[in-house]
Amino acid sequence: MIKCLHLLLLLTASLCFAQNNTLKMTTTLPQNREVDQLLRFENIDMYHTKFSGPAIKGKNYYIVAKELWKGKIKNIDTVFTSASLPIPTTQGDSLKFTVTATKSAAKTLKIQFDFGRFSLTREYKSTKHNDYSLRDFGTQLPIETYKSFYAFAYILPQRNKDGSSSWCAVESSGKDIEKWGTEFGLEHYILFEMQFFD
Repeated sequence: MIKCLHLLLLLTASLCFAQNNTLKMTTTLPQNREVDQLLRFENIDMYHTKFSGPAIKGKNYYIVAKELWKGKIKNIDTVFTSASLPIPTTQGDSLKFTVTATKSAAKTLKIQFDFGRFSLTREYKSTKHNDYSLRDFGTQLPIETYKSFYAFAYILPQRNKDGSSSWCAVESSGKDIEKWGTEFGLEHYILFEMQFFD
């Protein structure tokens, strides 16, 4: 009986710890119809992003870009880490920023993370294709502090034999995100990894 009680207490404590470390990622698209139409016309993706949960308070965070070519990670770029900059850690129970991405040249992708008081812009080599799409992959995941996760993926579509293309088939596959290149024949894509930490 005592062993059962100890096991129950241990299980309850583990569940409480997991819940206390859980965060939620949500995104919204621009609400203004004219802005939305202009972004679509220019093939620009934009997400207003929010991470929320009590565990986020006082945490540092990083964003790392992983470039995958023909199914293999070819480059890793630390876009941002709050621990190395003279800015405060997260305040309150949320972190908000806007992500904007576009094909800026024939073989260049540009992405910007705008935190309000400052923004960071990066450019990456790309294929000649213009049908890259930024996907808010982290909204589908259970997110915990101290564990890395993929927040965004900037992907090409799966190209089908009948000439059609599909981004959704890739994103909703449930398969290992780092293996999308080989699974779906994606020549190139970029993953944006994040983590919240002390």
